[in-house]
Amino acid sequence: MEVQEPKSIKHYNNKQKILLVGEGDFSFSLSLARAFGSATNLTATSLDSQAELERNYKNGKANVEELERLGCNVVYGVNVHSMTTKPDLGDSTTYDRVIFNFPHAGFDYGREHEIKTIMRHQELVKGFMKSARMLVKDEDKGGEIHVVHKTEYPFSEWKLKTLGEKEGLDLVSEIEFCLNHYPGYSNKRGSRGYNDSTFPVGKSSTFIFKKQFFY
Repeated sequence: MEVQEPKSIKHYNNKQKILLVGEGDFSFSLSLARAFGSATNLTATSLDSQAELERNYKNGKANVEELERLGCNVVYGVNVHSMTTKPDLGDSTTYDRVIFNFPHAGFDYGREHEIKTIMRHQELVKGFMKSARMLVKDEDKGGEIHVVHKTEYPFSEWKLKTLGEKEGLDLVSEIEFCLNHYPGYSNKRGSRGYNDSTFPVGKSSTFIFKKQFFY
């Protein structure tokens, strides 16, 4: 039996079972897969249907096709609030890493600094955390939940650390996020009419959470 050579990119390696949530054009998943030389350890998901992906993102179809050739499990129509009910994502406490890059509830609720808009975003993140907690391995097994998020105002007002604590998660680390660490990754707005547009990430971090032992 062939032993897979360890390969890594930043916080991730090909020995970890990784779930990616809220992918835009799947370019982040593909960046990991190319670094690993395989995607057999990846499950990459999107809220979009396959038809929506192909309509909204010019590189979406090609990215998914390459991911699937590399062995990735690609799942469409995954809502973070209900993803634990998706049989394609596996059983409980399956994953070593669950990743959500730049969560955003959309642009229909007002300006980013308005309280009602911040609360919408917080509801999205809380829903993700609640679901991810059920899918990630326990703290003593090394399971981690990663949220990549802007750190300056008004995005700092989302209070990720507090949201995590309310969902039984401890923030154990915050590491500066740089786009150039992930070759080929193109972050997307993912909003009506501007889905395929990028946005400036500015100062952003990977927020790393683990399950609280007593919760």
